[in-house]
Amino acid sequence: MKKQVLYIVLFLVALAVAVMLLTGKGEERKRIPDQRVTLNKKDKNPYGAYIAYEGLKHLFREASISTSKKEPGDWDSLSNYGNKQALLIISPRFYASEYEMKKLIRFAENGNDVFISARFLSSDAQEIIGATSSEINISLQTDNNGNNIADKPSFRLLQPPFAEPRNFSYKGLHFNSWFYDMDTTMADKLGTDEMKRTNFIHLKTGQGNLYFHLAPLTFSNYFLLHGDNFAYYENVLSVIAPDTKKLVWDEYFIDKKGFYSDNDEEDNEGSHSLSELFKYKQTKWALLIAIFTLLLYVLLEMRRRQRFIPVITKPRNDSLDFVKTIGRLYYDRGDHHNLCHKMAAYFLEHVRNKYKLPTSNLDDEFITKLQFKTGCDEAEVRSIVTFINQLNSTSSVTSRQVTDFHKQLESFYQKA
Repeated sequence: MKKQVLYIVLFLVALAVAVMLLTGKGEERKRIPDQRVTLNKKDKNPYGAYIAYEGLKHLFREASISTSKKEPGDWDSLSNYGNKQALLIISPRFYASEYEMKKLIRFAENGNDVFISARFLSSDAQEIIGATSSEINISLQTDNNGNNIADKPSFRLLQPPFAEPRNFSYKGLHFNSWFYDMDTTMADKLGTDEMKRTNFIHLKTGQGNLYFHLAPLTFSNYFLLHGDNFAYYENVLSVIAPDTKKLVWDEYFIDKKGFYSDNDEEDNEGSHSLSELFKYKQTKWALLIAIFTLLLYVLLEMRRRQRFIPVITKPRNDSLDFVKTIGRLYYDRGDHHNLCHKMAAYFLEHVRNKYKLPTSNLDDEFITKLQFKTGCDEAEVRSIVTFINQLNSTSSVTSRQVTDFHKQLESFYQKA
């Protein structure tokens, strides 16, 4: 049976290799771009933020640039009481609590800038800044083969404060997120999307500034390398004071999970991994054959070879049967004295082993100690000991005495 399973597995593996070779001949492999949205400063994939982070060195030549993964207020490179500092937060989601928002505001009030770019703002953040943002998921602008089919989303910077009101666009993934309810007495509009919906605002707090930007993919490698979109990046970050001495790229919020984070489409990209693999013909056939082979192997191994299980009888107590047989033999022969002597010897051996009492002197002291350890009545213990002592001085025992002695011993064993 095992040899048959081995032959079947080898045949299927050989078939899978043959199919992969045949389907791979003459077929052009299409490279599908990586659509994972990470916005990580180290990622060079289309939707990483490697270019945006490296560009900070050229925009802020006089500032020391560092990164931080600590919560607001616990930074190593920034001072909560200093000025001319900037905190840059680029993240798909901004899950800030009320406590964290207050920390950011206090930091800005001292003469610092806080720039936040995220397509989703927490309810605490929206309540504090007095603006409500949309919560529409990421839009996938490619077909199953990775071909771009989307219209170009565009972004526009307003004048003032920007000198040139122009549009910047690209094809690819984009977030349809904007402010649809805001307190215009507190916030200034700085930018819009292609539908003229506000996606970039400024709030003044103390001596510093807060900026909220709802198009984080404009900081992605794909956007910045498209056309002259790098100018959009330069203009957007020009709102940060040019004399900034310390600038920190925040990585705390990019890793922080919110209450609804598991429901976001971008957080569930792993659920689409199988469909992504099936886009490749060779991989699809290999996976299907592997799954079929595993299923077949499991089904074949489920057929167990049953063997007869014998009925196991309860073990018999041969020692007890032997004792009963010897007892009947002595009783039938009428050798009552010898039988009682054997029963007495067994009783004394039991007392020595279980209660650790010496049996050389069967006197009153022995009776008292045995009664104390066993909890039996003193009269019952004394009757047994007295009969044993009488056995040594007499040679004849009646059948009635044997029966009484046996009953006394059985009563003792049950109570002790």
